[in-house]
Amino acid sequence: MSPHAPTERSPIDFGRRPMLVFWEVTRACQLACTHCRASAQAQALPGELTHTEGLDLIDQVAGFGRPYPILVLTGGDCLLRPDIWRLVDAAVARGIPTALSPSVTPQLNPETIARIVDSGVKAVSISLDGCRPETHDGVRGIRGHFDETIPAIRALADAGLTVQINTTVMSANLDELADIAALVRDSGAHIWEVFFLVHVGRGVAEGAITPEQHEDVCHVLYDASRYGVIVRTVEAPFFRRVVAWRREGRPAPETAGYARLRDRLREVMGEPGETTHAQTARTRDGKGIVFVAHDGTVTPAGFLPIALGSVRDRPLAGIYRETPLLQQIRASEFTGRCGACEYADLCGGSRARAYAASGDPLAEDPACAYVPQGVAVR
Repeated sequence: MSPHAPTERSPIDFGRRPMLVFWEVTRACQLACTHCRASAQAQALPGELTHTEGLDLIDQVAGFGRPYPILVLTGGDCLLRPDIWRLVDAAVARGIPTALSPSVTPQLNPETIARIVDSGVKAVSISLDGCRPETHDGVRGIRGHFDETIPAIRALADAGLTVQINTTVMSANLDELADIAALVRDSGAHIWEVFFLVHVGRGVAEGAITPEQHEDVCHVLYDASRYGVIVRTVEAPFFRRVVAWRREGRPAPETAGYARLRDRLREVMGEPGETTHAQTARTRDGKGIVFVAHDGTVTPAGFLPIALGSVRDRPLAGIYRETPLLQQIRASEFTGRCGACEYADLCGGSRARAYAASGDPLAEDPACAYVPQGVAVR
């Protein structure tokens, strides 16, 4: 998540610095979400970065130089890390834009929300995976969690924080996307970030939707961005291609799946406005994004578990700038359809999904339905 919506053409040189550094401060979490990347545990795992090591990591983030990357403290549940507020204070004191990604549990109470506001954190992300208790609670693994989540979102927004709603799209909630979009808008949230499944961790247990359904969803997300809420995606960079097409005036697909989602969106939200708020910053796993695990292991992203080194042994800036794999990703050195695609820089496909499907992080993204010109249809 990002507390500040990036410009369409970011001035950041992603070869030198990421836009987002995700730090998994702990694996501890009280939830057991079926699609969780982290396969979070009830207790912190051995090997977690110590407080002193955490402060050193914060200094390493500052070591990228200005403009500093946004530091997202995630988990597990970041609120379960005992020194979380001292870490937040240290990051904010250094001028690093800092965001939190907590779980909705009794830990996220009015006192905690007030502490977040007082800390200088500007943005918080909360997960919402259904428009009905049955759907959301089924994903989160706790009955009654939906009824706790909606008030938490409203309380965070009312406190003046930028609130991002994270939704993982899957077969179980595909037909609820329009109603989730309405909940996002009506709850006072500012950003809707839609995650597309990659089979990592508990995500293996959930069936991903088809490439054709991915395409339908991307088009309806573009439609949803015309209702005043910023919309962006995770592990679906082909959304940017769809946005480019729609802004060029190309029509949406004439599929039954898209029509059903579009019609429901208009039913619950009315006619869309003219202005779109679809975000298309040219980031991808390892390009503008880097992930630091609970034990200091660096990977290109949370869903791409290829160890690149450890912040215990080497500065994060050096790992990000000098690792050959990341240089290849940033140079769009892909194979298959992604390598032949005219949208390789704008999109580039999900490197995490390519790796999960083939073992090659530079392979084509099997979730993308687009076939570039000159590429044989299989």
